[in-house]
Amino acid sequence: MEKKKIIALGVLGLILLGVIFIPGYLRIKRLAAQNRDLEKQIKEIKEANRRLQEEKQLIETDPVYFEKMLREELGLAKEGEIVYKVLPPQQKQ
Repeated sequence: MEKKKIIALGVLGLILLGVIFIPGYLRIKRLAAQNRDLEKQIKEIKEANRRLQEEKQLIETDPVYFEKMLREELGLAKEGEIVYKVLPPQQKQ
């Protein structure tokens, strides 16, 4: 009978340890995954920031690039120029 009590107490102890530690373990795993996602976002944002810094530098120092950006992004033209916009053909419905 004493052996059964020891086994029962051991099983009960393992269940209690599981109840205590499993939620913490699962939380750590979830936070680690969230941390990996955030690190990936930080890396992507840093890369986008680097590209924007390069573009800013080009706009400030390269007049040809600056003119190209004005024409393409803002649709500006030099005096006397006519800007044509080619639209895609409409599809029949």
